Amino acid sequence: MTATTRICLVRHGETTWNVDRRVQGQIDIPLNDHGLKQAQATAQALLGERIDHLYGSDLGRAWVTAGRIAVPRGQAVMPEPLLRERHYGAFQGLTYGEARERHPDIFQRFEAREPALRFPGDTGESLIQFDARIWGLVEALRARHAGHTLLLVTHGGVLDIVARRVRGLPLTGKRDFDIANCALNWIAHDAGGWRIERWGDVTHLDGTLDELPA
Repeated sequence: MTATTRICLVRHGETTWNVDRRVQGQIDIPLNDHGLKQAQATAQALLGERIDHLYGSDLGRAWVTAGRIAVPRGQAVMPEPLLRERHYGAFQGLTYGEARERHPDIFQRFEAREPALRFPGDTGESLIQFDARIWGLVEALRARHAGHTLLLVTHGGVLDIVARRVRGLPLTGKRDFDIANCALNWIAHDAGGWRIERWGDVTHLDGTLDELPA
């Protein structure tokens, strides 16, 4: 009998660039005041949950969120660079409007979620590369911590990949699920494979933003 492995994924708290609808990617943007409050609320919401291992992206907005969750539990956060957001190449630092204006052809292909598309100058990660990085890590953590409960504090693009993989959805096509700052997103794996237990739980939060599309 296969032991059940549970994973809670949390997108980092809000940043000013989230509010501005600006592409962060792997640029290290700090939490704003509201994001810090969201992280604290998430810590409180998770206090009653068993968490055996806590991993965090090493980008500041996720790392600080993870730290706020870990401190009241007396647990350490293990840094995991593979949990970083997708690298969006030349789109990083731009709003969607700016990216569309400066790179109209590539932006159109980006919105269409072309799996092999890179960014201007052949930079950043394609969806195929990003998917391989994220899902490879999730499967490695499942094997490493079989039967345990994990918390992964990470980024919106990461949650997009995980939700599609668990639900058997393609990389292409618009998503039909929310990816909110500091929402609780639970998945589990047992003999039947992967499943969503609960997604997009924001009952502990006072207002939150959805991830940018594509």
